[in-house]
Amino acid sequence: MLYAVISEDVSDSLSKRLAARPAHIARLQELKNQGRLIMAGPHPAVDSEDPGEAGFTGSLIIAEFPSLTEAQQWADADPYIEAGVYAKVTVKPYKKVLP
Repeated sequence: MLYAVISEDVSDSLSKRLAARPAHIARLQELKNQGRLIMAGPHPAVDSEDPGEAGFTGSLIIAEFPSLTEAQQWADADPYIEAGVYAKVTVKPYKKVLP
């Protein structure tokens, strides 16, 4: 089943994001290589694809996992959590309708 991992950043998270990004991206690449990643990306803090110093306010990942428990365990092990980037992470089932 698909699950949405919806994360909210702490204030001024950009430097923490940049430091932990390689490990965060490596985990996403692993999901992609397994054919389980539907989409992933950050929410810019301003209306721009490149928010610069404004940084990001959170992230969205939609991926396939065997269960909600396994999706939550995967999310809980994100390097951004250890680095203090995320203030809150919500994992919930997701049903793709379109396209």
